[in-house]
Amino acid sequence: MTQEPKLRNGVSHATNSGKPCKATEPAFGNGVRDAIGLSLQAHFDDIANTPVPDKFLVLLAELEAKEARSES
Repeated sequence: MTQEPKLRNGVSHATNSGKPCKATEPAFGNGVRDAIGLSLQAHFDDIANTPVPDKFLVLLAELEAKEARSES
């Protein structure tokens, strides 16, 4: 029998049925959770706004042309 991981307050991450159970005490306070959320959002925004390199655009155009030829 494997031992289930425990939260800080000793509550299991999952019940014996494999379904998650609610912890009675959050692992982080609201301020920490909010700061992590804002940081992640900023990183994802940077990635989403980064231009696609020309090399990838050329490769995508070649793939689209190849698919169009194979469908005709």
